[in-house]
Amino acid sequence: MSFNQNLSAQAIPVDKIRYDDRGLVPAIVQDYLDGTVLMMAWMNQESLQKTLDSGETWFWSRSRGELWHKGATSGHIQKVRSLRYDCDSDALLIGVEQIGDIACHTGERSCFHQVDSSITVPPADTLSELYKVICDRRDNPTQSSYTCQLFAAGDNKILKKLGEETVEVVMACKDDEADAIAGEVADLLYHTLVALAHHQVDIKDVYRELQQRRR
Repeated sequence: MSFNQNLSAQAIPVDKIRYDDRGLVPAIVQDYLDGTVLMMAWMNQESLQKTLDSGETWFWSRSRGELWHKGATSGHIQKVRSLRYDCDSDALLIGVEQIGDIACHTGERSCFHQVDSSITVPPADTLSELYKVICDRRDNPTQSSYTCQLFAAGDNKILKKLGEETVEVVMACKDDEADAIAGEVADLLYHTLVALAHHQVDIKDVYRELQQRRR
C-alpha cells in the first residue's frame, strides 16, 4: 500500500480541519526521523488534499495567491511519512523525508536556523547535529581536534576507544551512579558516531533501522 493510499484508508478529515477566516491552516513540517522542525507554511483544503493524494507536500502561497509544490523547482521535495492534526483540529504536523536535506530557500536545512548568539541549543536532534560536526571534522581536518586525531589514526584506534568506552559504561552501571552513567554513555555515543562517520554510515540509516524494528 502506498503512503497516500494508507492516508486515505485512515480517512484524514480534510473537510473537518478548522481553517481560519482565510481558509488556511498552519502546517509545521518536521524530519520524520530525528524530529527537526524544517519549516512552517500554510495549507488550504485543496493543498492538503493534493498532499494526501500525491504523498508530497503542497502549500498555499499567501503572497502569490496560488498553490505551490514544495521542491518543484529546486528538487528538494518532501515525501510525506506522517500527518497529524492537533486537539483543536486547527494546526497540522507533517513528518517528511526531506530530499536533499535542504528545506529552506537560503540553502539551510531548516528555516529556523537564525538564533540568538547566546543560545547554544542546536536546531535539530542533538545526535544528528553532533554527527554533522563529526563529519565536518572528517572532511576538513585540523591537527588540534581530538576527532580529527581519531580519524587520522584509523579504524584500530577508533574501535579501541569504542571498546574502552563500552567497558566504562558497564562499570558505571555496576556502580549505579546516575551522573557517571550519563557521562559514560555520552562518551560511548560520541565514539559510536565517529565509527559511523569513519565507515560512511549515515546516522539516519540507524534511525531507519530502529524505526523498522519498532514496527
